[in-house]
Amino acid sequence: MMSLKGIYFMVSLFLGSFFGSIFMLGPFIPLMFITPSWYRWINNRLVATWLTLPVALLETIFRVKVIITGDAFVPGERTVIIMNHRTRMDWMFLWNCLLRYSYLRLEKICLKSSLKSVPGFGPFLSNICLTAVAGWAMQAAAYIFIHRRWKDDKSHFENMLNYFCDIQEPLQLLIFPEGTDLTENSKAKSNEFAEKNGLEKYEYVLHPRTTGFTFVVECLKEGNNLDAIHDITVAYPHNIPQTEKHLLNGNFPKEIHFHISRYPLETLPDSKEELQVWCHKRWQEKEERLRLFYEGSKSFEFTGKSVIPPCKSEFRVLLIKWMSILYWTLFTSAMFILICLYSIVRWYFFITIVFFVLQEKIFGGLEVIELACYRFLWKRPSVDDKKK
Repeated sequence: MMSLKGIYFMVSLFLGSFFGSIFMLGPFIPLMFITPSWYRWINNRLVATWLTLPVALLETIFRVKVIITGDAFVPGERTVIIMNHRTRMDWMFLWNCLLRYSYLRLEKICLKSSLKSVPGFGPFLSNICLTAVAGWAMQAAAYIFIHRRWKDDKSHFENMLNYFCDIQEPLQLLIFPEGTDLTENSKAKSNEFAEKNGLEKYEYVLHPRTTGFTFVVECLKEGNNLDAIHDITVAYPHNIPQTEKHLLNGNFPKEIHFHISRYPLETLPDSKEELQVWCHKRWQEKEERLRLFYEGSKSFEFTGKSVIPPCKSEFRVLLIKWMSILYWTLFTSAMFILICLYSIVRWYFFITIVFFVLQEKIFGGLEVIELACYRFLWKRPSVDDKKK
């Protein structure tokens, strides 16, 4: 059964993301043809304003408690974030952590390419059951969309990462090496893989796929755009909202625990093979850490690392959250009123929607157009050009 809380959460995020894509991000699209680096700088900050909204709603309205232990983020640090994929919403819940310990404007996410076709900043809204969609603003944010076929993804990965390095764009790139969230079906497939390859069977995580991870690390190291890797373990001690449908039904997590391990660049292995082994070692540690978490006191206190002091004060975080709720409530209402009152706004509204739909169908997404503009303006040969 859908709940009023769940409906309020979903509708608030969808309307904010939909109108934000059109009226906040839309006017700056021409800038990508003039100066891609400035277009990227502005878009990152505009998108970050929306990323504070789910954080604000979860913690302020629905009283979700977030506990973070382990190592701290260095504010502004360029990093690859690897995390176990317990639920379909882990990436959204991570924003609660990054709001306190880093800058949301730096985050980029690797997403399935099928998630880019519906309007909005983040998940939500398809056939009432709700399925995750990334949407127009995820394209404008230059998130990396992949087909999960390495033969098809490698070139796009390399071009996007080279672009970020060339414009000196610091980023914190979130990757889920497991490839999908933990379910009975995915766990069975993971254990089948483990049995065939003589590996340990896992209960709390899936065996990671290391090809994309090692490639990303090597590219960013080569482009001098990596300071560290943050290995984050996420756990839910009480209820576990596996899908968007659980949120729609009002099943919000009571607590979310994040345990962070930071590995500076100089401590990482040099070779690809050693980095693959390093990643598998982290997942062995996650399995044991999560076993102790769920079978014990349901906290990460046993690690011996206490709660991390945030780089932002709790008063500042509280102020950001309430300002976010106020801003997006007023913004959404104001845009709706303007559409109703003024024909010129309606024309802009419909033309922008048509543009978003057509550009995705014809070119493959805003991030593809942005990359092409940069390569054309700066005459940087792509990976495919080099092969030719």
